This record gives sequence, C-alpha cells and structure tokens, in this order.
Amino acid sequence: MMSWIEDILRCKSLSIIGLEKNTGKTESLNYILQELKDSGRTIALTSIGIDGEKRDQVCQIAKPEIELYEGMVFVTTEQHYRTRRLVAEVLDISDRRTSLGRLVTARAKTGGKVLLSGPPDTAGLKELISGMGRWEVGLTIVDGALSRFSHGSPAVCEGLVLATGAAVSGTISQLVNKTKYVYDLISLEEVEPQIGRQLEEKESGIWAVDGQGVVRDLGIPSALMLERYKADVFRYGRCLYVAGVVSDNLLNFLRTQALPVELIIQDFTRMFALPETYNFFVHKGNRVKVLRRSRLLGVTVNPMSPSGFCLNSVRLREALEAALKIPVYDVRTMKSK
Repeated sequence: MMSWIEDILRCKSLSIIGLEKNTGKTESLNYILQELKDSGRTIALTSIGIDGEKRDQVCQIAKPEIELYEGMVFVTTEQHYRTRRLVAEVLDISDRRTSLGRLVTARAKTGGKVLLSGPPDTAGLKELISGMGRWEVGLTIVDGALSRFSHGSPAVCEGLVLATGAAVSGTISQLVNKTKYVYDLISLEEVEPQIGRQLEEKESGIWAVDGQGVVRDLGIPSALMLERYKADVFRYGRCLYVAGVVSDNLLNFLRTQALPVELIIQDFTRMFALPETYNFFVHKGNRVKVLRRSRLLGVTVNPMSPSGFCLNSVRLREALEAALKIPVYDVRTMKSK
C-alpha cells in the first residue's frame, strides 16, 4: 500500500477538493476507495453538493461515476437514494431536510454506483461525521462539488487530498503556479497555541493581538467595514485576526501600511484574494498564519482537459513535484490493487 493511502487510513475524516471542475476528483476518489477496500475499516462516503453524475452539467461531457463496494456506508438525499444502482440497507433517515429531501444513511449490500448529495453546508457535514461512530465507521470521505473548498477546512475534516489538472490551465507553467498558490495556503504556519486558544471562539469581526499575546477587541464587526474604522485598526499593534473571509481589498489596505503586518485567519478556505494580490502582500514583508493548519495527504493530477487536449502527464507531474516538493499522482496511470 502506498504511503499516502496509509496516511489516509490514519484519519477519521478526509475531504477531496478540486481546483476546478474536471480535475479528476471522482477518479481520485474511486482509486482511493479501491485501495481502501481490503483495509478492514468501514468507509463512509458523502458529498457537499451533488456528485457522481454521468454527465457534467456545465460542460456537458461524460464523467466517471462513483463506485461503491459492498459494506460501505453512504449518505445521500432521498431523491438520489432512489436512483442508486446497488442493493442497500437503510440505516437512518435524518429529520434534516435539503432541497432534494431528507438525508438517507445506508450500507451497500452489493457493489454499484450512486449519486451523492449530502449536507449542503459545513455545519451539517461536521454533525454527520461526528455521528458516524454508531455505524462503526472508521473513515468518512467527503467529496466536493464544483471547486468548493469549504469542506477542506481542518475544522471539518482531518485530512485533505487536492486534485488539479489541465482544466485549471492549458499550459503547465500556469497550472503549476495556480496549484502552488493553493498549496501555499494549505501549508500556512499555525499560530502560537496560546494565541489560538483565545481566538477560537471569535466568530466574526477583526481582532488585535498585542505585544504580550493578548487578544484585544477592536470593535470592528466585519472586514467589509474596515474603511470606517481604519484609524483604530493598529492601536494595539501590527498583528490582526480576521474571523471572516479575506478579500483583495483587505490585503491591499494592509499592504499599504508603513510597517509589516501579521494577519491571522481561521484556515486556508477563508482566503478569497487573487494569487497576485496575496503574493504581493507576502512579498512586501507581511505574514499570514492560520488557527488550524490543514493536513494535505496527497495531490493528484488529471492531464486531460474538458475541451479535449491532453498535457504530458510525466512532464506535468515532474513540474508540480519540483514546485511543491511532494509526490504528485496521476491515478489514471496507476493500477489499483
């Protein structure tokens, strides 16, 4: 068994995120599932949003379907549970409703294919994952829809697999640069524990950390209101915590300050700034840290673009590995056991 698969087995929850649509998330998922099939652990699977369709609803191209094996637990909505192509035993039907009906938890009695549509938000995912122990589930995998990163938050899942590929860019250099940006965010340094403990419960607004490591309330309810409060931002020092998302406007404001700033965010999923804006901010001597650092377990690549052209898989993997300093896998060329 490969080392990244062994690392996955050490987690209780795993998210699979893609930089764009059609970067090979489903193929990566199917490969991982086959590798885990004989692990002796019960694996559960769900999705944030809808995943497993036969055709991409945006690009209208054929997509690989999600393949479950006997004994797996899966969670999907009532509407999509009825379309399953396998025999299953219903374990639970939740009271919580989605636009596609209630969530059905079931165990596959045969192998087959299923369309997944799980909880629509991260709060629902966290609740679902925490309750999987009653079915003796050892690992819950969350597959993402579109290019959503929210389920990749370390507050939701312990481990993370990142899927990238030719759908991100038609040139290897641009693809590598865009992937490196997300990799750098995932790898951001974690803040000191004593500061992190004070910030954990701060769910909104902008807060300061003074020179003694004490968190101070700036009275700024949102980063969107920074212009109104800009005279008060640095009254306790140069270290700030932003509880919400970080935009281009915020980084550009901080970048123009006379002295460097240390910015703390919850995790990499809160960074919404463009790569150019973020890189300019960091290159000016500013720093970004996170409350919780994500645990990246693997990077997979799909050299085939949805428009039909194909990048050289070997050259692409070599370029990504040189930039990221970690192994990169093209699961299409790898044989499952």
